[in-house]
Amino acid sequence: MKKKLSVLLTAVLCIAALGITGCGTSKTKETSSKEETFKVGLEAGYAPFNWTQMDDSNGGVQIDGSAEYAGGYDIEIAKKIAQGLGKKLVIVKTEWDGLVPALTSGKIDAIIAGMSPTAERKQTIDFSDNYYKSNLVMVVKNGGKYDGATSIQDFKGAKITAQLNTFHYTVIDQIQGVSKQPAMDNFPAMRVALESGMIDGYVSERPEGVSAETANNNFKMVEFKTGFKTSDDDTAIAVGVVKGSDLTTKINEVLSGISEDERTKIMDTAIKNQPAAK
Repeated sequence: MKKKLSVLLTAVLCIAALGITGCGTSKTKETSSKEETFKVGLEAGYAPFNWTQMDDSNGGVQIDGSAEYAGGYDIEIAKKIAQGLGKKLVIVKTEWDGLVPALTSGKIDAIIAGMSPTAERKQTIDFSDNYYKSNLVMVVKNGGKYDGATSIQDFKGAKITAQLNTFHYTVIDQIQGVSKQPAMDNFPAMRVALESGMIDGYVSERPEGVSAETANNNFKMVEFKTGFKTSDDDTAIAVGVVKGSDLTTKINEVLSGISEDERTKIMDTAIKNQPAAK
């Protein structure tokens, strides 16, 4: 009887051991699978940096959990970084305001969304080296009152806005007598507001300004002789990562291998390939 109990106990322990080993193997595979992806957050609505399209044309990458695809300058940079890291790129479409929370909560691994490494943002997240640098412009109606502006002060009395929670919105205060309008959630919304006459212009960066006037003949990008006062960090674009992440060094290594000429070609191609959105 004791022998039978001993055999039975041994069998039970073996099964339990197998179960634990099996679970451990599954967990290892799951962890390994997770580590092989590079999840990038962006709003997919800031052409030519990033946009949404319906297929994989011009190198578009399918958006996670969606039938839509994302394309643009940020996507091409994200591809190079993912390749350099040896990981599969996963695009997570996220509203602008939700990008930093998505990063700090672990929903995404990096922000590659035309984001400037401002001092305020650096308090919450870390940034890579810059992967683009641009100048501020104003997008207005083609042939309108402000078409020929050469100074930001030419916009005295004008109804001007910019994207919510960006330094673009804060620099509007440098225009004397401006009619500063409520900030808007995204660039498509600002283009609609400009088209309808709700605003006289919105602050943007040169690539988006070129994109706007290319997509719609009713828009004009105004570049200034006397422009906004900004810091280098304000007009630079960098990859956002969580504080203390070892990804920063790895991403910088990849970025260092992309020449300025190549970056310019990628941006020129992105502007050419952008959807003809209004």
